[in-house]
Amino acid sequence: MTTLAETPLNKVVQIDTLHLTDELKHRMQDLGMTQGTKIAVVNSSGSNSIVLLHNARVAIDHALLNQIKVKEVTEDKSTWQSLDHLKAGDQARVVSVHGTGAVKRRLMDMGITRGTLVKVVKLAPLGDPLEIRIRGYELSLRKSEAELVLVAKEEL
Repeated sequence: MTTLAETPLNKVVQIDTLHLTDELKHRMQDLGMTQGTKIAVVNSSGSNSIVLLHNARVAIDHALLNQIKVKEVTEDKSTWQSLDHLKAGDQARVVSVHGTGAVKRRLMDMGITRGTLVKVVKLAPLGDPLEIRIRGYELSLRKSEAELVLVAKEEL
């Protein structure tokens, strides 16, 4: 069994145990971080990491990450990453859409919703914008918009 701090970026794992004080354990449970929850570390810098759980991104100190024991997800071997990390020809399924207010609503109005299959058709020379095929049509997204879409890559 490993700790959340030792888990590779974007790898989906399940929380096994939380070795925290009662107060910290209650705070984590308020965030939805309980035994059996699927979770992924999506970014790490300095002494903090960004953790994705449910539909929220939470910054957690590495000292806390070392106290959270995780295990492999048995029924799902996927990894999560943001849409802007895919290459031309890659296909993925939308896990969640982040952002707030009008930005999130706009992405969802364009058909980017949970469970939808997307394929990266092509990238501009500098990677911005990218063109995706979704729901039978092509859509161009800025890199900043694609960063808000979390996907699980699928093999063709």
